[in-house]
Amino acid sequence: MKRQPWFWPTKLFLKRISGKELWLKPEVQIPDVRESDGWNYVPELLSKESIVYSMGVGDVINFDLDLIRDHGVTVHAFDPTPFAEEWIASQSLPQEFVFHPWAAAGEDGSLRLYRRLSKRGRASKVMWTAESGAGDAGDFIDAPAYTTKTIMDKLGHEDVDLLKIDVEGAEYDILESLQDVALPPKQLLVEYHHRFPGIDKQRTAESIAALQGLGYKIFGISVYGREICFIHGRAM
Repeated sequence: MKRQPWFWPTKLFLKRISGKELWLKPEVQIPDVRESDGWNYVPELLSKESIVYSMGVGDVINFDLDLIRDHGVTVHAFDPTPFAEEWIASQSLPQEFVFHPWAAAGEDGSLRLYRRLSKRGRASKVMWTAESGAGDAGDFIDAPAYTTKTIMDKLGHEDVDLLKIDVEGAEYDILESLQDVALPPKQLLVEYHHRFPGIDKQRTAESIAALQGLGYKIFGISVYGREICFIHGRAM
């Protein structure tokens, strides 16, 4: 169902005053910000030489394909779930889209992922989560997992121009491990999942504060309030 333009801003406002969402606003104003599939990014920081990491694929890669089409970037996409691997293999994709069946994590090793359950208890065909409280504790996979630094080392990348993270609750450990990356990604786009059982908005607030300590500032927030877009000081 198509929503009226006022619907999502109003819903976000009500969630904020009820305490379900954080009161956030951009810290820096950037003249040229572009929107794609609900994400904001700074186009002037991207070129054909740019490297983009997209952590969490499922069956939604509109943003990744938009960046490839509009800027000629190379997108390295990561998702260890059987569905994502099969779905990607069934698509006709440009050579600039490179898929890796790995999980992004806060440490190297193995990451247990549970099949995501809806509020009504329905199992998702696409989404998996590291939070057992938001998934089916009896339906899980153990996936090979690497930190951002290890992934960069494995792929031979010294710098990442844009990192997008949508990993159903595993983002907190990934973001914490960014302190080990010599050159933090210039743009960082994160969907936070503090609505999940076992995660509260205080954890998101602490994560944002830690990123600010690494030199990041918020430049964009989605109409849903959970997709937060950061830019690093070295890119401004």
